[in-house]
Amino acid sequence: MKVEIWSDVACPWCYIGKRRIETALDQFEQRDQVEIIWRSYQLDPQAPRVSDKTVNAILAQKYGMSEQQAADANQRVSSLAAAEGLEYHMEHARYGNSFDAHRLIHLAATHHLQSEMEERFFKAYFTEGLALGETETLVKLATGIGLDEDEVRGVLASDTYASEVRADIQRARMFGIQGVPFFAIDEKYGVSGAQPAEVLKEVLERAWSSSSKSH
Repeated sequence: MKVEIWSDVACPWCYIGKRRIETALDQFEQRDQVEIIWRSYQLDPQAPRVSDKTVNAILAQKYGMSEQQAADANQRVSSLAAAEGLEYHMEHARYGNSFDAHRLIHLAATHHLQSEMEERFFKAYFTEGLALGETETLVKLATGIGLDEDEVRGVLASDTYASEVRADIQRARMFGIQGVPFFAIDEKYGVSGAQPAEVLKEVLERAWSSSSKSH
């Protein structure tokens, strides 16, 4: 069974969604039959590589609210993240463009380290306040999970995997995906948003039983 997850490393709900699907999979009897594939998505493709604007300021601007309202909204998300064992420091998050990070997630996939790379980028952004648009930061994070430094630098210095990232985003449009995280199971079942683990587990079970019936 194939589970594709569209996600952006700068999306607070996506990190929560990652934990919840992991919890669902831990309780799913056919866990070893499930292949997880991370798909790229960008919430803000126009974002500068690195910005000095705070995440609160960006959110306020995007939704036409005050910075205090944005801070409150981020605080609510942080509380939900904490319930999943995640530690968010949104006030330190460094807003920027996630395109290069997505290219490295595609590179990591060729070394069977895709989930590890996704996890490392989430933690760097939401917990450690690192800027994912900075080349040296990306190199450090990618080599930290075991990728080769020369290979990582080679990807970042070129446009390798750019077409793969764009293809993921294009496919999301084709599926009518409007927001992330989005879970697609065997291209038949779609779950939008960071749904509770029990909801995700239920969909996994439904997908599994319908695929075993059709074989």
